[in-house]
Order: sequence, then C-alpha cells, then structure tokens
Amino acid sequence: MAIALSLPAAAGVIGTMTPAQPVTATRIAALPANQQPAWRDYLARSQASMAADKAALAAERDGGPGSVSAAPHLKGESGMPVDRPAVWYASADATTVADNIVSFQTPAGGWGKNVDRRGPPRRRGEHYAPVDDDPSGGVVSRADGWSYVGTIDNDATIAELRFLARVQAARPDSAGDAYRASALKGIGYLLQAQYPNGGYPQVYPLQGGYHDAITFNDDAIAQVVGLLGNVAARQGDYAFVPADLAARAATAQARAIEVILASQVRAGGVRTGWCQQHDALTLAPVGARNFEPVALSTAESARLLMLLMALPQPRPEIVAAVEEGVAWLQRVAVQDVEWHRDGERGRVLVSRPGAGPLWPRLVGPVTMRPVFGDRDRTIHTDVNELSRERRDGYAWYGTGPATALAAYRRWTARQR
Repeated sequence: MAIALSLPAAAGVIGTMTPAQPVTATRIAALPANQQPAWRDYLARSQASMAADKAALAAERDGGPGSVSAAPHLKGESGMPVDRPAVWYASADATTVADNIVSFQTPAGGWGKNVDRRGPPRRRGEHYAPVDDDPSGGVVSRADGWSYVGTIDNDATIAELRFLARVQAARPDSAGDAYRASALKGIGYLLQAQYPNGGYPQVYPLQGGYHDAITFNDDAIAQVVGLLGNVAARQGDYAFVPADLAARAATAQARAIEVILASQVRAGGVRTGWCQQHDALTLAPVGARNFEPVALSTAESARLLMLLMALPQPRPEIVAAVEEGVAWLQRVAVQDVEWHRDGERGRVLVSRPGAGPLWPRLVGPVTMRPVFGDRDRTIHTDVNELSRERRDGYAWYGTGPATALAAYRRWTARQR
C-alpha cells in the first residue's frame, strides 16, 4: 500500500552527509586474510593503469601544455545513437562519430563522460576526458584535471562500446578492423575494472572518494551487466567477439549479479531496495555527492529489479529479491502530492488529493520515509526546505518505478 504523504509542518535538518571512503591499502588490510590478496592485486593494477594513462598523455605533450580540450556537452545528445537503420552505421556521419570514439579511448581502454562524439578526433596531447568534479558537488569543464578518465557514469564507455559494435557490424571487411579492435579493448577494460567481489567502481582506474563505491547510480552497473550479457551471447552486433573473451564476459556478468543480490538492503530481515552507492569492500550503503546521503534509491532499485526479471530461469534467491523488492517499491510510493513547478519558487512538493503514485528518489533506510540532501551536506525530510538550485537541479520525485511494477505483473504471469 502506498503512503499518503502529508507535507511536514516543521522538518528541519536531521543530519549531515558523511563522505564515502575510498579503496585503500589500509582498508584492505582490515579485511579477512583470505580476501586481501585479490584486493591488493586489484589496487596495484589500478594504480599502475592510472600511471600508464598519465605517462602516455605526458609523452604526447612532451613537457608542453597540450592541446585545448574538446568542450564537454554536459547536456544534450552524445551523438552515439544505436537505433538508426543498419545502413546508417556505414555512413560518413557514423564514421565521424566512430573515429572520435577510437581517438578518445584511454590507454586503459575506457572513455570519459559528457562529450559530444560528433566532434573531431582527439588531437595529440589533448586530454582524454575534459570533465572534472567541482568540490561543491557540481560538474565543471576543466582541461587540466584528472577525473572520470575512464568511467561508467552517465552512460560513458557503455555508449561508446554499443556504438562501435553497430559500426563494425556495418563494416565486416577490413574497414571495420579499427572499430573492432577498439571495442575489444573496451570490453577488456570492463573486465579489468570489476572488483574482486563482482562490483564496479564509478571510475577506473580508481579515482578515490565516492567514485570508488560500487555504483548503481544512474543505472551504471545495470548497463554494464546488460552489455556483458550481449558480449557473452556473441550474437548480432557482438558476433565478432572471440569465444574466450565472451566466456570471460559471462563470468563477469554472473559475478556482478551476485554482488547485486548480496547488496540488497534488508530491514527487519526483509529485502528492500538498493542505494545509489555501496561500499566497495563491505557492501554497506554509502553517500556520494554532497546532496546524496546514505539512502535507498527507488529509481536505481527499479532498474535493478528489471534486470533481475530479465534473467532466464531465475533461481529462488532471485525470485525472492524481485518479489520483496517490488513489495518495497509499492510501500514507499506516495499519494496525494505533486512535484510541481512554481514560476516564482521553482520546483516544490504540493498537496494534491488523488494524485499519485509518485516515488521519492531517496528513502531513509531506517525510517522508510523520503530524505533530501543539499549542497552544504545537510539532510532534510522536507524537499521544500532545500535551496532552489538543488530543488530544481535534481529529480527528487518521479514515476519511473511504475515501469518496474508493470514489468513485475508480466513477470509473475510467466513464472506460473
């Protein structure tokens, strides 16, 4: 049953955001002895990979400042559609995009985010990823930083791989070799980036901070799992993948599903949903940006439930995860309110009898009530208390989980 949400009369600040911890040698040393070798090896590989990426760029610049970075698009289209007719992927327009993708691939094999791939290829000395984190919690363009240099955030790397797969399929002869080579390198990057427990960081090589957390936010891992499944199947656009690499992708996909199941939060012994981020080493819920406190996320949980429902012949543990997760989504839906845009005040939550269901983006894992964060790391129970910039700039309420509930009805019918 959905919650009939009454607007708080006087809410106030209920806490302060606690930053997530990175993966470090010290933290790894606190793990059980049998887990430490794999994590130490992973951290060493990550550090070596970042050093190699930086060395490659430095060698191109040879002591100079390098070329001006391409402007990020931050909003709008990426230039990498995957829904065009097959013939379009052999066109000059598609070639321009594919050449840009190949040129901006990092030595490690990944890609940065928020770049319009319809631009020219990367120039010698140009940064691989022109986007950097703002300490205040926003995103800014910065050519001299080293952030998101290889990431699965905002569809990055996955979008590039899917586009390259389409383009190479339109060029089965030698004209597609460069795109196939880049795609295979990118698949290898995803295999290298996977944590020993099956999770994925937001950024690889590891960047530190919340970027090291296992990242469900914006469906990052869900998209990785989907791509790994396509690679493992070796069908359609992915038929070019060698059998051994496909087998490794199948193993990686299975391991990722296991960590998804293991990180589903339980309350009173009952499965609920997932947070946007979980600690890489402990799987405990963690926060991310200043306005993203520890909380269950309805949008990400809905996407993970859709992923689990798409698995063939689900075993009992998966069925239980889906059934209890869907029940949780139904419980935290809210009624009789509307996420309304007011011309003077911006986005506000208002009473609207009969409205709903609507889902809060973030739900307190103890109270099971909506929670909201602001730039100053304060945590609130009333979205209308937030600064206007944060109220207008974040999807605090939405209807997305309704899609998962509809899929669940079809899924249960198939299980009978």
